[in-house]
Parts: sequence; C-alpha cells; structure tokens
Amino acid sequence: MHFEIIAEDKLARRGRLTLAHGVVETPVFMPVGTCASVKAVTPEELEAVGAAMILANTFHLMLRPGSDVIRDLGGLHAFMHWDGPLLTDSGGFQVWSLAGQRDISDDGVTFRSPIDGASVFLSPERSLAVQADLGADVVMVFDECTPYPASESQAALSMERSLRWAARCREGPLRPGRALFGIVQGGMYPNLRQRSLDALEEMGFDGYALGGLSVGEPKDAMQRVLRHIVPRMPGQKPRYLMGVGTPQDIVSAVAQGVDMFDCVLPTRNARNGWLYTRDGVLKIRNARYARDRNPIDGGCACYACRNYSRAYLRHLHQSNEILGARLCTLHNLHFYQDLMRAVRGAIGAGTFDAFCSAFLVGQGVPLPSVA
Repeated sequence: MHFEIIAEDKLARRGRLTLAHGVVETPVFMPVGTCASVKAVTPEELEAVGAAMILANTFHLMLRPGSDVIRDLGGLHAFMHWDGPLLTDSGGFQVWSLAGQRDISDDGVTFRSPIDGASVFLSPERSLAVQADLGADVVMVFDECTPYPASESQAALSMERSLRWAARCREGPLRPGRALFGIVQGGMYPNLRQRSLDALEEMGFDGYALGGLSVGEPKDAMQRVLRHIVPRMPGQKPRYLMGVGTPQDIVSAVAQGVDMFDCVLPTRNARNGWLYTRDGVLKIRNARYARDRNPIDGGCACYACRNYSRAYLRHLHQSNEILGARLCTLHNLHFYQDLMRAVRGAIGAGTFDAFCSAFLVGQGVPLPSVA
C-alpha cells in the first residue's frame, strides 16, 4: 500500500491510495457490499457511478457461504466479479450488534449464528484468517465496538481489550501486498481515544480507523470526538471513519481531515424511497410526485435521472417493483460519488472552506453543481 497527500486545505486532505487492485482518490466513499454484493446493483454499475472501492464483511461471509468456499473459488474479487480494491470489516461491529446473544472474553467472542443458531467463536486470529481467505486489499483489526452510552470506566475496559486484540492482529500473518488498519476506540471520551491512538501508533499500522461512532450518540458528541482525535492521527497514513454516514457527516469529517468513509445509508434509503438531491432529501413515495414529469434531480447525470420521471419511480415503489429499488440505488450512489468528486475538487482548488460552508447551511444537503 502507498498513500500520498496531493493537496491540503486547512485540515482537509486530498490524497491518492494505491492498493493491490488499483488506485483510489481520497476522500473516498465506499459503498457497502456486506454479503459480497452492493444491494440491487452490478459491479459494472458501481464502476459507472464512480465507485473505486467497496466494503465487504467478515462476519457475514464467514457464516455464509464460508470463507473457505470463497478462497477455493479464487477469493472475493473473483467471487463477486469486482476488479477494484476491497476492504473487509473485521466483524467487530456485527458482534456488538448481537447484544444479549454473545459472550465476550479476552480470548474472543462466542455468539449464536443469526442464520442457524449454531455456536460460533470469533477471535482476532480467526478474523484475520477469514480476511486472508477473502483476499481484501485492506484488512481491519478485530475490535470491540464500545456501546453508547457507556461510563468512562466501561469505555476504558472496552478500549483496552480492543488494544490487546489489535496487538494479536498485528503479530499475525498478512498476505503480501495487503494493508492492515488499526481501529481507535474509547467511546465519547477524548482522553481514552488518545490513549488508544497512542498505543496503536506504537504497534504500527498501515492506516488508522475510528470505530464506535454513529452508534446512537448525538451529532455534537461525534463532532467533539472528531475535532479532538482526527488532527492527531498520523498525517501520512489514511484516516478512515467507519460507518459514517450522511452527506453532512461526511463533509464535516473531511473538514477535520478524514480520508475514507463507508455507510449503508445511500443504498438502504434508496430501497425505502429516500433520495438525495441538491435540494434536499426527496421522498419518492409522497403523493405529490404521482404526476411529476421531472427527474429525481435536474442537476444529476445518473442513469435514473437521465431516463425516468419521479412519477414513474413513485409508481415502481408503490408497486414494489424491483426496478424501483435498482434505479433509486443507482441515483443515491451516484449522488454520493458526485459529492466526493466535488469535495476532492474543492480541496484541490483551495476552496473547500467555502464549499463546506455552502453545503452545511440551511438543510445541510445542497450540493453545488459539479463541472
């Protein structure tokens, strides 16, 4: 892996991340392909909207079809027909979401499979082994996602366990040409986040992620953590904010110096008829669009906006037609990639401050037109 900073505008950075399967311009948004599929779209369509890198999940693929199956079929790239870079989440967040159905110890986590109820054990070593089978370009350490709310003592215990697990991941074997990212934990406590970061830096990772955010905390609490810790993260390594988020969250985090993002929002909201536009969120199921001949967003060049009306898309959603989910997903993914292109352009031009201010006023959603 190689990462270089191309331009800076205050804390915002434009960079270039070179990985085994290609080059990624940053800041980058990675669509989420949890089970080796970004829901409702093909790899060719992802490439067409401008997605350069996607995320898949260790937890889900370990359970079905099994990482050994994917390994024997040539790895995740061949399995899902995606030639670009891939990042695999270690499974820590999914284990956290199974509260009440898991038993956590320093050894790892024992949980009941949500598929068949079988007892499954996932440890730092097992997570790395599964990710090696998958063959991702970027591999994440196995961590414990600190819940919200948590007292400082609870967050400290969780963070220290994540550090012990990170050390075990750091000592494990890694496929040549693959990058290993550490994950900074510590809940809403800047002092704990700093302790976590300092320890991870001593271990030495290829990149650093922020975990345990956007898990139910108020937006201002997340922003406080970002303002404190992101500028203190290693300047020459990629910085990844996991599971975030809304367009506003992304632009605000870029302003603090974050380089990488992923979130299910654009695809999940598309399937529910919530569409991102330069004028705000459009809820396509609303009756007001029943006779609307306009595209979703007149400033958008995506396939859906070039060819279909709001009235038709509303009809598809009202009729539960699969095409509606596909077209709306293509639009939302295109919007997010348009946003990242505009962000990178503004940083490169030295105008990100103005871009950020214009974006975050009012509803916080409008996106300036991209030339």
